[in-house]
Amino acid sequence: MREIIRTERVSKYFTKPVMFQVLRDISLVINAGEFVSIMGKSGCGKSTLLYVLSTMDTEYNGTLYLNGNQLTGRNAGELARVRNEEIGFVFQFHYLLPEFTVLDNVMLPARKLGKKTVSEIRASALEKLQLLGIEDQANKKANMLSGGQKQRVAIARALINEPKIIMGDEPTGNLDSTNSENVFQIFKQLSRNGDLSLLMVTHDEDLARRTDRIIRMEDGQIVS
Repeated sequence: MREIIRTERVSKYFTKPVMFQVLRDISLVINAGEFVSIMGKSGCGKSTLLYVLSTMDTEYNGTLYLNGNQLTGRNAGELARVRNEEIGFVFQFHYLLPEFTVLDNVMLPARKLGKKTVSEIRASALEKLQLLGIEDQANKKANMLSGGQKQRVAIARALINEPKIIMGDEPTGNLDSTNSENVFQIFKQLSRNGDLSLLMVTHDEDLARRTDRIIRMEDGQIVS
């Protein structure tokens, strides 16, 4: 299988208030089309690991590869481009701009990337909203939506640049059980319909059991 993410012996230390090792020799592989969850108790290092994998945290030892290319050691500008072009993000909070329309929120990352015309980006954004069943909300202000709808918009925004992988940090954490299930099914469908990989940090054991694989962490290490 084609590898999307690979790490080799990634370790990380926090230095304040005292020296503390939060990640210990993490070596893992995420393949194309794989839906993987990361689980562990609070403080085990799972969110820290996600931020290293996403290139938002570069203060670590070891090596990170995305789609076969080494990212460790690249400068901030290069990593920002990689994040925008190849990685989609869905967080516990949707981080939509409330004064913008749904459509404008979804278009933002593609407009920043600047590889397509505005009309092409608009068409792609509408396509993503249709995929997620909320195209009828396209011209509403983001602050007019329900919590479940906002998270769908966040997923559409994560998809707009056709990333290699979507990373989610507790993406269902603020949702009720019905909307959590809806978001999970969207992720499952996305991984099945192509070679898009998904990596999700979650506390929800029921959702995690239904992903392709669970990475369990304790004390900064992968234990299973």
